[in-house]
Amino acid sequence: MSNHLVIMAGGVGSRFWPMSRPENPKQFIDVLGVGRTLLQLTVDRFGSAFAPEHIWIVTSAAYLSKVREQLPNVPVENILLEPCMRNTAPCIGYVAWKIRKKYPDATLVVSPADHFVVDQQEFRRCISMGLDFVKGTSRVLTLGMKPSRPDTGYGYIQSGLQVDGSDILQVKAFREKPNYETAVTYYKDASYNWNAGIFMWDAATAEAALRQFEPEMAAIFDKINDSFYSANEQSVVNELFPNCNKISIDYAVMERLAGKSITLNGKESGVFVLPADFGWSDLGTWGSLYVQTPKDSAQNAIIGANNVSVIESSDCIVRASGDIKMVLQGLEGYIVADDNGTLLVCKKDQEQRIKEFSASLDK
Repeated sequence: MSNHLVIMAGGVGSRFWPMSRPENPKQFIDVLGVGRTLLQLTVDRFGSAFAPEHIWIVTSAAYLSKVREQLPNVPVENILLEPCMRNTAPCIGYVAWKIRKKYPDATLVVSPADHFVVDQQEFRRCISMGLDFVKGTSRVLTLGMKPSRPDTGYGYIQSGLQVDGSDILQVKAFREKPNYETAVTYYKDASYNWNAGIFMWDAATAEAALRQFEPEMAAIFDKINDSFYSANEQSVVNELFPNCNKISIDYAVMERLAGKSITLNGKESGVFVLPADFGWSDLGTWGSLYVQTPKDSAQNAIIGANNVSVIESSDCIVRASGDIKMVLQGLEGYIVADDNGTLLVCKKDQEQRIKEFSASLDK
């Protein structure tokens, strides 16, 4: 049996405009100002647990050169190119079918490319425990992040009974992003954790689950299967992959398994959660980046500090790119960010309107 790391890196990061754009989304950017992109940091945090030939990147065909440049040790045949966006269930089906053809007993860790983790040692401990829990079984394990605040931007996992005296719990239900009052209730209830979208299962379990719950999608990957590792693989994928239903892995599999016990591959299957606390953020918005960035005495988070002077301002997040210089005075609670000739200045509490703001330039 072999362990494989699957990184989903096809998103466009539209909520981080103008820094993140379709031609250069956030996973390929040094968002934190640390000299490494979010994609590189994702690979880094797994340490040496996975050989390069066991690391798989699923992304858009438009980003092949970026992945090769940023992850030169990953074999090019391990970079899977989606011809169009079809959400996470087809993404995972694609890579699970391909890995299983060459490695029938593979166990997978699936992770987004754009998250942030503070305590990498604790993160690796959780991953190791999770792999041991699912290997050779039909179990699915997801990591649940212990909430640090009521948050309406995350989905939640409701946990149930403990498994064999371990830290792992059965999943009772997955909950959608709540309103604030419900988020407060979840925050006060220790059985609720944030859904980080990081999970582990055997490739055979992934395939069996999609056959059970998304048979039309499974049939598409069965048709693609003969072309894997051949010269015409990409052309077959380009032809057939767009026929997949647009659906997340949460809707396709996780929610259908929650609170149930079914048989997959002749083994009892179910979805479980390992509550974890290693300083996690999905870095999905400017607000989440603000939380993770060091602040000055006035609670300003400044990325590109050598280029920025902030005067009589507080509670702002500021990002200056390239050689541009900024002087800000008298702002409170603002996002100020530039990229490639575009400047965004908006209130932090209005960041949910950033897509609207960016669209206004295209009129």
